[in-house]
Amino acid sequence: MNVPIKNLVEGSLCVSLSIALSFVKLFALPQGGSVSLGMLPIIIFALRRGGTSGVFAGLAVGLLKLFLGGYIVHPLQALLDYPVASALIGTAGFFRSNKYFGVGVASILNLFATVLSGVVFFSEYAPKGMNVWLYSFLYNASVVIPEAIICMTLTYLILPRLDKISL
Repeated sequence: MNVPIKNLVEGSLCVSLSIALSFVKLFALPQGGSVSLGMLPIIIFALRRGGTSGVFAGLAVGLLKLFLGGYIVHPLQALLDYPVASALIGTAGFFRSNKYFGVGVASILNLFATVLSGVVFFSEYAPKGMNVWLYSFLYNASVVIPEAIICMTLTYLILPRLDKISL
């Protein structure tokens, strides 16, 4: 696989920016999870360079987040919450012809990974009598949906300007 150097450089910058932005939390939830702009650089990179590159960049972000202080209760949970969920953000690049649909699909896939992790590994936090699937969905959606809306809005504003830059 021969990857152009400009893709490697842009991908590395987006991974770094994603990690930096993930430390700037707009708000955080009590049992973990927070809304930040960390998804945005990976979404923009994926939409510019394609889904495969986006998935690899997202995977790198997820692994770095895990190594920089991820919360681990089980190895499978660690995979679902970090590398898998982040890699799924990169799938936005498979929908380059309909960018906003791509951001939506990537966000839904990311939500699916975190909901599955929540059901399997964090069900004890669900209020007594509440369906664990519903609890996990509501809890994780309260992070993923605001991030998706913010990323769609910022993608709309930023991407046309970046597309004018020939890298």
